[in-house]
Amino acid sequence: MDQTGTGRGTSIADMSFAAEELAAQRTALWGRILALLMIAVLITILTPWPGPFFYYPLLGVFVLLGYGAYQAERARKAWLRYVFVTADFALLTFTLLYPNPLVPYDFPPQFTLRFGSFIYFFVLLAGLAYVYRPMLVLWGGVSAALSWAIGIAWLVNLPEAVVQAPTGQNREAMMEAIASPYYVDLGVRLQEAMVLLITAGLLALAVSRARAIALRQASLASEKTNLSRYFPRKTVELLATKTNPLSEPREHMAAVLFADLVSFTGWAENRPARETIGVLREVHALLAETVFRHDGTLDKFIGDGLMATFGTPEASERDAVNALAAAVEMADVFKEWKKSRAGSDAGTLELAIGVHYGPIVLGDIGSDRRMEFAVLGDTVNVASRLEQANREIGCRLIVSVPLVEAAMAENPVDTKAALARLKKHGPLSLRGRTATTDVLMLQ
Repeated sequence: MDQTGTGRGTSIADMSFAAEELAAQRTALWGRILALLMIAVLITILTPWPGPFFYYPLLGVFVLLGYGAYQAERARKAWLRYVFVTADFALLTFTLLYPNPLVPYDFPPQFTLRFGSFIYFFVLLAGLAYVYRPMLVLWGGVSAALSWAIGIAWLVNLPEAVVQAPTGQNREAMMEAIASPYYVDLGVRLQEAMVLLITAGLLALAVSRARAIALRQASLASEKTNLSRYFPRKTVELLATKTNPLSEPREHMAAVLFADLVSFTGWAENRPARETIGVLREVHALLAETVFRHDGTLDKFIGDGLMATFGTPEASERDAVNALAAAVEMADVFKEWKKSRAGSDAGTLELAIGVHYGPIVLGDIGSDRRMEFAVLGDTVNVASRLEQANREIGCRLIVSVPLVEAAMAENPVDTKAALARLKKHGPLSLRGRTATTDVLMLQ
């Protein structure tokens, strides 16, 4: 069925397809204009002068009807589209059957059927195939057949009309009746209407198929848009083209980053909700953009912080170095943001970041009704504890030595550039772990 509006609950796919429908209607309008220009040239060549001057204004009306259909699509007025289609075929019937008063020949109206101009109905019908609306195509065929039938009925009821040739052995009488300029062959007219309806039905099936494909493409684009909020572009392509890529748990090496606003809960206690949400959105946007810039995956926002991974769902050759570079840049980006908020209390906030590299397990967890992509393992726990340790030793960023070693193995040049900003710290004892962890920090 035709969609008459978007509404509040409209999905991104619906809006994307609506935009595609409008673009298709615009294409149909330009196609109509081009076709009418070609028909104008044909009329100029074939119609005795000054006969073309009768048709030129009618061609202009066809352009206006096409523009009206485009505006109806923009306004999402379903019923108005059908009105313009009906008007199109009614005007075409008038143009084809009403005698041209400027032609210097005195032909009866029935004689216009001898020019084979019925084929122009198929031009208008083909234009409807652009707009992804099978019901509109069917309505075009029905309204065209009805308009043509009304026009033929008008010709048949005119004085001196001949609708049936004599039958029998009198060949001369039959030929004389057929040769009459008042003759209307109802069999041929019925055949024209039936072929038009059949063509409309076939076109409607083709348009229905094209619409289904376009809807699938719009849905895929919507899914990619949603995925791009969490994953880098190359990962989005992987997830969008594979069926259940995370259904089977997998284990491989990856980097995990945690970032959190220090004492944000206390800061927000006496702040208006609008201000609190505004600050949180600004910080989340900065941090997420930094993650994506270094090909990371935004696993989740956790209150006033976030968890990101580098090397999920697929490992790459730069996961550790990307995570290290992202962490250092994240600290710098937040420092610049604080300067921009120096005149407000938000400028007193601090960001704590912890990053570790090691084996992780990833896959879908949950039930059939609610699934969630999850990254699990000791590496995740260590990264979280490193982020919390920033408060204990008074720094902004802590990275584990295993992360640095992996980054050096991947790209020594980029890693040394990041290490120039860090300094070594003694082994840390992390909560819940018996072994100590060697780390570097950024104050």
